[in-house]
Amino acid sequence: MQKLAQVNKDKAIDLLNERLTFERASVKLYDSIIQKVGRTADPGLLNLLGQLREHRNQEKEHEEWLEAQIRALGGDAHAETEMSRLIEIESRGLEQVVLDGDQNPAHLFHALLTAELVDNAGWQLLLELADEADDAEAREAFRCRLHEEEDHLVLTRQVVERLTRKELLGSSDEAVAAAHPT
Repeated sequence: MQKLAQVNKDKAIDLLNERLTFERASVKLYDSIIQKVGRTADPGLLNLLGQLREHRNQEKEHEEWLEAQIRALGGDAHAETEMSRLIEIESRGLEQVVLDGDQNPAHLFHALLTAELVDNAGWQLLLELADEADDAEAREAFRCRLHEEEDHLVLTRQVVERLTRKELLGSSDEAVAAAHPT
């Protein structure tokens, strides 16, 4: 991470704080969705709980890893930065859908899909910046986390597709269960 932060350490810390803020928001989204899915009678959605918990735990690991990286660079993982403020504002809409009582699984997973698209883009940017800085250690760490985020995106996209099909075409509950074969 040192090479990446070599030219502009403050901006590097700001970008890491941006990711950290988003990861914190993602953990809250997953916690709420897991709780709501756990209360559903839909067996297809209930079958997703294990994967959702795994993805939530990966988001939490990303959060903790980012905190450690920021501290290692001499930054404050709880500081409000330009980018963290932006992410807080951007995340409010997603949080309103997921945290404020919406129970419709299609809405919940649509909001999660939006979050996962942003999350993937954020990690992809960090990976590209590490490449340009020739920071092999940061590149590998970002690549590992981006790979996990790509898995989150694939599952979430499949669930949104199945739920949309079910709502639009009246597909059976089994279609939702088949969203991500085990």
